[in-house]
Amino acid sequence: MGKREEKLEELGFPLSDTPKAAGIYTPLVVDGTIAYASGMLPVENGALKYAGKVSSQVGVEEATKAARLCAANLLRVCARDLGSLDRIAKILKLTGFVNSDPDFAEQHVVMNGASSLFIDVLGEAGRHARSAIGMAGLPLDGAVEVEIVIRLTD
Repeated sequence: MGKREEKLEELGFPLSDTPKAAGIYTPLVVDGTIAYASGMLPVENGALKYAGKVSSQVGVEEATKAARLCAANLLRVCARDLGSLDRIAKILKLTGFVNSDPDFAEQHVVMNGASSLFIDVLGEAGRHARSAIGMAGLPLDGAVEVEIVIRLTD
């Protein structure tokens, strides 16, 4: 296990809790040195941990934790499918979706949870471009979904 995997586990996200695909899709597609990671929900131990509309059913602080869990799940999938988080040269783009009440406008605050985890685990390689989008709904009524595009080492 590399230092990045150790850091992820130290932050409370064991690699043994890597989510499996819940549909007909591939969690990670690699094309040359670019990898596309499918959207991840805030799943823990095989169950959705944060569900509902932000901010009426899920508070901003909880939604931020949900985004952090989504990011951890993305890193777990990368570790499993790439063999090591050391293959990540750079997180290029994060797209975050927030299951938002119509008047909620703090999606960017929620996505700070995901952004900070990538930086905590990957250092400068975790800094990325980002979009934070409010949605009328998400799969399984998840509070948050996060996807990333990655540049890999050669």
